[in-house]
Amino acid sequence: MPQRKFFRILKRRSQVWFAFILWAGCWTACSVQAADPPESNASDAERAATYAIAEGFRLLTEKAYLPADFDQATFDAVWQSWPKKLREQAAQATPEQRREMAFDRYGLTPRPGDDSGRPLQYVVDAEGKWTMNCFSCHGGSVYGTPTPGAPNNRFALQTMTEELRRTKFRLGKSLTRMDIGSVAIPLGTTRGTTNAVVFGVALMNYRDPQLNLINAPPPAIVHHDMDAPAWWHFHKRPSIYIDGFAERGHRGLMQFMLVEENGPEKFRQWESDFRQVYDYMMSLRAPRYQGAVDARLAARGRRLFNDHCAHCHGTYGEQPRYPNRRVPLSELGTDPVRLAALPVAGREKYAASWFAHAGEEGQQQTETRPDGYVAPPLDGVWASPPYLHNGSVPTLWHVLHPDQRPTVWRRTAEAIDEQRIGFQIEVVDRIPLTESDVAVRREYFDTRRRGKSNAGHDYPDQLSEDEKSAVLEYLKTL
Repeated sequence: MPQRKFFRILKRRSQVWFAFILWAGCWTACSVQAADPPESNASDAERAATYAIAEGFRLLTEKAYLPADFDQATFDAVWQSWPKKLREQAAQATPEQRREMAFDRYGLTPRPGDDSGRPLQYVVDAEGKWTMNCFSCHGGSVYGTPTPGAPNNRFALQTMTEELRRTKFRLGKSLTRMDIGSVAIPLGTTRGTTNAVVFGVALMNYRDPQLNLINAPPPAIVHHDMDAPAWWHFHKRPSIYIDGFAERGHRGLMQFMLVEENGPEKFRQWESDFRQVYDYMMSLRAPRYQGAVDARLAARGRRLFNDHCAHCHGTYGEQPRYPNRRVPLSELGTDPVRLAALPVAGREKYAASWFAHAGEEGQQQTETRPDGYVAPPLDGVWASPPYLHNGSVPTLWHVLHPDQRPTVWRRTAEAIDEQRIGFQIEVVDRIPLTESDVAVRREYFDTRRRGKSNAGHDYPDQLSEDEKSAVLEYLKTL
């Protein structure tokens, strides 16, 4: 392919890729336990609501809103693009075992209660075409249990895309938006995180307020990785994104469809779909901790939490309260790159767009100059490591001990660390560049890299060691 033509295609496909990424990484939303089915004497309204919830999940997993990423034959052959040692193991395995190996390598999970073999993270149609859905980042596992709405802290999108692209070259198949866009746009430098937010700026840059495509010079982009938040917070939060700049609404969930194939008419056509997706997300609740809890210690921790933490993170129990407080970065002290990466002009463009004008509901509130990050609810916090908005802290114990957070670390097991609540990890001095498998190198989180700092949120330093232990015990109960 001539170089000039390649880069012309690269530019066009990269804009298409922007669409998925915006959707996949920017929500601050809700998760695993949907509302109970209606009783036999339920009203028509209750039955309609229950149907909408179920239909929202079905639409996410069964209806493709974007062009397909690859086909079944490509996925079945991707093992041939793996490093030699792993490839030799796969060659001796059955097709079913190779599929399990691929799921593990890329952070895919089966669909709960579905033995079809289709992953939760992709729509797979009757022709075997795979199209990524929102569960790719917001549907992972809770310590080995596949869970829709849980952050996918094992997703290896960059590695998966590179190896699928090599497989397509070998099979003589056409490249797609992921394959070409990822040449210029990093999809995530660490497993479980994605370079997500900046693509919202890029996508809106090429649309007018009514979502018509326009010609415009490319915007400035600051690449950085984000940790996908849990969806089980969606019902509590009146705004979305870590800085809370956009009011919650069904239209805001549709931004991922901003590919050039989708004009304004398709957004209007699919709006009813996303009202049901919205209902599904609003129905989700956090999972319950299944391990042992010291009730007396947790009770003490609750008192300490309410005295020191609740003014930002809210209260829990029979009458919960969530303050939705945005904490100035000057006070919070966490990594500033995410806040600066979304410029005022990009926020203003969103505020003027169709996404922020929800039909009869009128114009939504948009904060174009936020000064910090919104403290999230902590329901199910034990189930959603790593912590801080960029995923730089591996356990709740490390959140409570700012001076002991590891500089370079990686997860070593699926099971929970029962003492520290979060990932089981190993700590090293540096990422082992001599490791031949790039997927293994990407498992390491280096907090010295841009956008990956684990500094800030030093409030726990006000507590004694015994008090920190009590708060940690209480966090299990949320």
